[in-house]
Amino acid sequence: MIILNPNYIYINNSFKENIAVAFNKRIEAIDSLERLKEKYPNAKVIDGEENSVLYAGFINTHLHLEFSANKTTLQYGKFMPWLDSVIANRDELVNICDNALMEKTCKDMLRSGITTFGAISSFGTELEVCEKTPQKVIFFNELIGSNMAFVDALYSDFLIRLRASQDASSNGIIPAIAIHSPYSVHPIVLKRALDIAKDENLKVSAHFLESQAEREWLEDESGEFLDFFKKYFNASKPVTTIDEFLKSFDNTPTHFTHVVQANNKELEYIAKKNHSIAHCPRSNRLLGCGRLPIEKLIALDIPFTIATDGLSSNSSLNIFDELRSALMMHHAEDLGELSKLLINSITSIPAKIFNLNSGEIKEGKDADFALIKLPSKPTTLKDIALQTILHTKEVERVYINGEEC
Repeated sequence: MIILNPNYIYINNSFKENIAVAFNKRIEAIDSLERLKEKYPNAKVIDGEENSVLYAGFINTHLHLEFSANKTTLQYGKFMPWLDSVIANRDELVNICDNALMEKTCKDMLRSGITTFGAISSFGTELEVCEKTPQKVIFFNELIGSNMAFVDALYSDFLIRLRASQDASSNGIIPAIAIHSPYSVHPIVLKRALDIAKDENLKVSAHFLESQAEREWLEDESGEFLDFFKKYFNASKPVTTIDEFLKSFDNTPTHFTHVVQANNKELEYIAKKNHSIAHCPRSNRLLGCGRLPIEKLIALDIPFTIATDGLSSNSSLNIFDELRSALMMHHAEDLGELSKLLINSITSIPAKIFNLNSGEIKEGKDADFALIKLPSKPTTLKDIALQTILHTKEVERVYINGEEC
């Protein structure tokens, strides 16, 4: 048994003082240090440093480990030039992204307090790394394929990767399904995959309306994607529409990623069908996709998470870097309220979306913690979320299932 005694603790959506946490693999009790020591006299007591704050471990719902080798290779600024650069350099980037590099990437995430992450896997090459990393991993096997001449082969490969991740579930892997996007997945195989998700109770993620080019292609069969599909696939018509794609998920609550170009009607539909959204602020900025209007998500009560996306469209997978970007991007929101919402977007909200036994400091929850240290004593408790986001680069301690990592 361990008793962790910080200066402040984030519990029940507010910050408290003079409270400690007793845990082994799960949280056993939350009380004053004195009472916990009386209850567990043989427990090891760990005092947080001055101005320490204890959070539930952070959850990064959307990233691509397979592209961790990218630094200066891919082109940023607009979505289509970036996509062209991905296709041109994909094989080289994936080939040089070996296990050692992906393991380092996981360790880097750990230093920013990420105890669970959602890995979008196109090829399955990172499964071994995800089995070994101390973090819990929601392993999203990605389905792609819009050309009927190849969809069966691609679907068979998807099934092989999915079953491999299910076989690895005893090693901390949570098998799941990712749909690449409406423009790249044929409705026939989309239905097959969603049937599996429903029958086997698997979580689903899907890129959706990331760019204006995607919207123009799906809506009007025009824009930059027209030349793209003619060049690479000899196609001049999309395989689905925005409405058709969205309605395919009616019976499968889905974590849609980006959704920057969705209109009010589509956001209302997402809310109606109990879907959620992964918001990747830095990726959206670097690819010129625009700003996700989180004020509309708040008004519609759409749950959203903050995620880093992969290093193919970001400079780091540090969750604090992402939170700071979100804080500045959504400049019209109340600073204090937005800060707490952003903390929830990497803790309790994703835990609820993915039915994880974590994300909150609460008795019975997994003992996943991120302990941070503020540079000085906060003036008021209500400012701690904001000061955390502004001043934290790395955590002081991180625990997963009660083990310090």
